[in-house]
Amino acid sequence: MLSKSTEREILRRLAAHYPNPTTALHHTTPFQLLVATILSAQCTDERVNIITKELFACCPTPQAMNDLSEADIAGFIRSAGLWQAKAKNIKAACALLLEKHGGCVPKTREELMVLPGVGRKTANVVLANAFGIPALAVDTHVQRTANRLGLAASKNPDKVEQQLMKIIPEADWIDAHHWLIYHGRQICRARSPLCHQCFLMDICPSAADFLDNATDQWKEKPKVQRQ
Repeated sequence: MLSKSTEREILRRLAAHYPNPTTALHHTTPFQLLVATILSAQCTDERVNIITKELFACCPTPQAMNDLSEADIAGFIRSAGLWQAKAKNIKAACALLLEKHGGCVPKTREELMVLPGVGRKTANVVLANAFGIPALAVDTHVQRTANRLGLAASKNPDKVEQQLMKIIPEADWIDAHHWLIYHGRQICRARSPLCHQCFLMDICPSAADFLDNATDQWKEKPKVQRQ
């Protein structure tokens, strides 16, 4: 377990290194962020932004999206992972938004999670980034980075969220989500984390193991025989 002072220092350094964080998903409305976040499952943000540039130009609102058939939506998002299920969910979510919410994206987690294709993580992303409501979404980057840094200790995203919420001030929940994503993408990568470049190396409980493994791999690498 980390000491409280170490927890605070990790958060302080993350905040200093990643100032003014925001979502990488391009959007201009809560509805567009909702759709982009649904698309982001098993898909990079870069790919989602390519898809939504054309999709939102055609149908930027729930009504316009609902006017498309499921097959039409699928045609726009075919390059995304799980595109068939996502097309079905987006179509159904638009219909429900129009039927139950007057075409507006609801501002509660419970109402958001009723929408097809929306789980807790997606709901938290929308609450935080569309409405500024404190929420801490846990994706694979957040989960991995939080566990490696010792801020959490679980493979269950919901448990990781609860653990982080206990040690991170509520006012920082939204930013902390982005800090951990940025760090997970840029330095604390799933494979071959860049511990030797990390500004948290001296206080990260996982750094020594990764550095030892990297050293062992270097030692075991066969030497090239020069002619």
